[in-house]
Amino acid sequence: MQRKIYNKLLDWKNNSLNNKPLMVLGVRQCGKTYIIEEFCKKEYKKYYTLNLLQRADIIDLYKSKKASSEKYKILKSLINFDFDEEGSILFIDEIQESEELISDLKYFCEEHNNVKIICAGSLLGVKLKRFSKSFPVGKVWRLNLYPMDFEEFLMAFNENMLIDYMKDCFINNKSMDILHDKAMYYYRNYLITGGMPESIMNMIKINNDYINYDKEIISNIIESYFDDMKKYVDSTSETLKIRRIYNSLPNQLANTSHKFQYSKIDKGAKSREYEVPLDWLLSSNMVLKVNSVKIPQKPLKGFENDDVFKLFFSDIGILNNLLEISINDILNDKLEIYKGIITENYVANQLISNNVPIYYWRSNDAEVDFLITTSDDGVIPIEVKSSDNTQAKSLKVYINKYNPNYSIKLSTKDFSYDSKNRIKNIPLYATFLIKNLAD
Repeated sequence: MQRKIYNKLLDWKNNSLNNKPLMVLGVRQCGKTYIIEEFCKKEYKKYYTLNLLQRADIIDLYKSKKASSEKYKILKSLINFDFDEEGSILFIDEIQESEELISDLKYFCEEHNNVKIICAGSLLGVKLKRFSKSFPVGKVWRLNLYPMDFEEFLMAFNENMLIDYMKDCFINNKSMDILHDKAMYYYRNYLITGGMPESIMNMIKINNDYINYDKEIISNIIESYFDDMKKYVDSTSETLKIRRIYNSLPNQLANTSHKFQYSKIDKGAKSREYEVPLDWLLSSNMVLKVNSVKIPQKPLKGFENDDVFKLFFSDIGILNNLLEISINDILNDKLEIYKGIITENYVANQLISNNVPIYYWRSNDAEVDFLITTSDDGVIPIEVKSSDNTQAKSLKVYINKYNPNYSIKLSTKDFSYDSKNRIKNIPLYATFLIKNLAD
């Protein structure tokens, strides 16, 4: 399956000034190993995949007192692969198993800058946060890989012409016409599968026969997260706290206060008790954090309130699985009270996976779901609606107070532009295109 990160991998390869190993971070089972191996296979004459979960001898080598230069020579011999040879690349998977090898990436960068090395691993972000060795700061490039967004979902179904037409309508504010229904059909399919590649592949294999879709795929992915967690969590108490936060998220998203509250996790819970478990979830990319801003001005980062935030699941398929939403309810648009939070989580996923920094704004009487920064038009508010009823009182409050150059309204309605109120109406399925507006 095509992944948009491939172009960034090419940028890394073709940058003549780049001599740094590449580290790809992302939640477990989002497709890191697959896309890296595809890249190595297509772009290099020779490649070797080194999985540290299967090579205790290499882990022991890097724990030894030998000099880095000696370890380098022995590594080549152990895997019988000369990654110094032109046109070769080494892929080190599950690199989180060896802090010593991660630390030695500095040696690779400084002494063998002709070598191409890519690293990845499950819960690598957690490992780096709790790193006890000397991390090679400034000697490693990092890229984040997220679950597949809706554009990649359409690519998987070979709907490239639909994407192209969608882009044209986005730019020119013109109607999708009869293609709107087709795009909405795929959008609801995406709510079922989410962006996990295995889940999407299952839907492709059964040719959209929803009755035979295997919902256990996502359930097993969720459990695999917590199986991995046992390797990095210090105590049973911390494990329980991590699960409590994760399991509280559906209720947190439906919270009328529109912010994460520790009291929703457990009666009497305090922030200091849950700061470390929350950091674990964020570092693992299992949850995504969106901070509020006090004043919606550029740069938004300078006005964020780190104590007032919302948390979203990393994947919309996971949220629907945890809520035990039936496939028929998704397809027939009968999501009831959770329709709004499902839609908001979907939008957060699409924006973050396309590297759009997002925040939100709230006052005593209004809240705007998301804010983005654009180079030409400053801060732009985004209002999310889960249906075609697009009345937005909070957006009106925001517009009257801050007078943005224009606003964005996401809903199930087709593309259009309200010139009187300067509102760009975008259908939910086209959320990924907002990246073209952001800085």
